[in-house]
Parts: sequence; C-alpha cells; structure tokens
Amino acid sequence: MGASIATMAAGAGAYGAIENAALAVRGERIAWIGTAAEARRRAASQDVTIRDAHGLWMTPGLIDCHTHLVYGGNRVQEFEQRLCGVSYEDIARAGGGILGTVQATRAATNGQLYESALARLNRLMAEGVTTIEIKSGYGLNLDAERRLLEVARDLGERQPVSVKKTFLGLHSLPPEFSADRQAFVQQVAGPWLESLAAAGLVDAVDAFCENIAFTAAETEQLLRAAKNLGLPAHVHAGQLSDMGAAQLAAKWAALSADHLEFIGADGAREMAAAGTVAVMLPTAYFTLRQTHPPPVALLRQTGVPLAVATDSNPGTSPCTSILTALNMACTLFGLTPEEALAGVTREAARALGQSDEVGTLEAGKRADLAIWRIERPAELCYGLGANPCVAVVHRGKVR
Repeated sequence: MGASIATMAAGAGAYGAIENAALAVRGERIAWIGTAAEARRRAASQDVTIRDAHGLWMTPGLIDCHTHLVYGGNRVQEFEQRLCGVSYEDIARAGGGILGTVQATRAATNGQLYESALARLNRLMAEGVTTIEIKSGYGLNLDAERRLLEVARDLGERQPVSVKKTFLGLHSLPPEFSADRQAFVQQVAGPWLESLAAAGLVDAVDAFCENIAFTAAETEQLLRAAKNLGLPAHVHAGQLSDMGAAQLAAKWAALSADHLEFIGADGAREMAAAGTVAVMLPTAYFTLRQTHPPPVALLRQTGVPLAVATDSNPGTSPCTSILTALNMACTLFGLTPEEALAGVTREAARALGQSDEVGTLEAGKRADLAIWRIERPAELCYGLGANPCVAVVHRGKVR
C-alpha cells in the first residue's frame, strides 16, 4: 500500500500510472487496484494483511520473451575472433557459431545443463523477471532437443518463475544431415515435433529464417506443421538480411517475428495486419556490432507492437540483464522509456500469447509484479549496472 503503480494498461495514460496506490491479491490473482485511501477503508472492515510500500514503484513482473537460456559451454573464443575482424557469418560457415554450442550441449549432462541455466535464470529473476521464454535449438537431434525442453520445463516447475517452452527445431543444419537438408527439415517438422508436442514439451515453435540458416520454404514447412498441431509460432526474421521472413511470419499468424534489423514496408504492414509482435533484441545487435538497426519508425507508423527481450545465448547475446536490454532498446534503437517498459511487460506478454494472464496490472490477472526503489518508471531504462528491484511477487507469493 502507498506505492505508485505503473499498471502498463493500454490507454490508461503514461505508464498507466496510479500514484499513492494499493493492490490487493487473493490467491494467485490480483483482486483489486485503486488508491491507498480506498484500500485503507476496505482493509479496516476486513482481516487483511497490509504491506507498506511508500516511496516505491510497482510494475508488472517483467517478461523476457526471447531467450536461448539452456545450453552447454560458451563461445568466448568467437567473441575474440569477431573483435579481431572475423564476421559472424564466416564463423558460422566454418563450422563454429551455433554448431559449436551444439557439440558442447550434446556432451553435457542434464544436471550440468540445469545448473548453468539456473545461474543465468537467477540473474534475470533478480531483475524482476517473472515469465521467461526458453528455446531449444542447441541439440539438433531428437534426444538432445528433448533434453533441452525438459530442462526448461524443470526450471519452471522448480523455480518461482513461469516458463514458456519453444521448440527451435530449425536453428542450424547439423553435420549429420549436411548432405540432405530436406531430410532434416522433414524430421523436424514431422516426427520430432509430433513426439515433443505429445510429451507436453512444446508451447510454440521457432525457426531461424536467414541466409546462413533456413530458407523461407523450409521455415514454412515447420510453420505449417505447427499449425496442424494447434501450436503457435515465432520466427527469427530479418537479422542479417530481408528474405521475406516477416511476411512469412504474418502469413502464418506467428505470435512474433524477432530481430527485424532488415524489414521493408510490406513486411511491417503485413505483420501489423496479422497482429504479429516485433521483438527487438538490442543486446544481440550490440554484441555483433551491427550498424543497421530495426526501422522502429516504420514499425511504429504501421502499428506493429514492439516487444524487447535479451536473446540470452552463448554466441550473439551473452546477456542476463533485462534492464540492460531496456537501456539499449532506448539508446540504440530509439524506443522511448515507456515503449521499452511496455516491451518487457504488455507487449512481451502479447508476443507469448499470454496477454490474458500477465503483462499488465489489472484485476483478475495473475499476481506477478516487481517492486522498485525508483523515482519514476523511466529509471528502469536509465541505470547501467544498477538493479533497483527490492521485491518480486510471482503467482501471489513474495519470492
């Protein structure tokens, strides 16, 4: 009681802010939001536990809607190579990049994968993250992909955080299929997807549609298979080139198209019409030292929703700070602080198909929230290396 609340509800003014406010929780749900004065009157007639929060701000729990959190090893050697002038594409074509992580991941035990992912997850949770998407994609065979998704599931079951599991079946072509890539695509979009979905391990699918990864036709094969199983999709689109991946994501009503450094007006218009969210990944852009940012003005103009995520992964974004991603979304891509905060709350929820549950603080939604010692919400996009989070509530419980 007594905090200022940034509800992030659309159309409710800047940040959906309510000053000197209160929020009531019943079980796992938000029961009521209003002024502190009204809360005192209500509490006086009921046996209600009150927590004082004067001088603090409350926001929805943050949502990291694009991560590759579970993997083995690291790629610090490639980081050095890139700083010495070797391009990301050249490293990938020489058998490094994603395939280097695949080798380390296949060799790791489930326990090793869990513990290393948990260390990264703990850092994100400490910055107010209450929902996270975790992709597979570093196994590239059925057994290893299953293990990655099982670890993601276990993190959600054992830790106070909600996990959405994405089968990134088309991430890179494994060496054992180098002579027959179509056979690999058929396996991914057929028996592998069917098996993993039947085991309850897949909340959505994803594909890396890019000139160093998979073509639009190959990506469409997976999206079609997912639709037939009633599964939503994401698409890695337009990171290095415009191959029409944004239009493809829109055609199949994908929840999101992610990266989008290269997207034209047609792609933006089609995404807007389909309701597909653009997920901005500024820490990957920063790490790769790219110079062609996503056309945020075009995306705004066409009405494409903008989300922000860490893209936490060993190669192109070894980032475990959602607050750093917020800062870079503003400083590198030109989002306003309010757009950036909406990007890790309301719009990130939309990118995961979770808008009915999380992303804004409204009565009836899940009681996921973060409490901050800040003077105004823009401060979450301002401090580099600072973490003003003082408390987190997940499903109605303080963690």
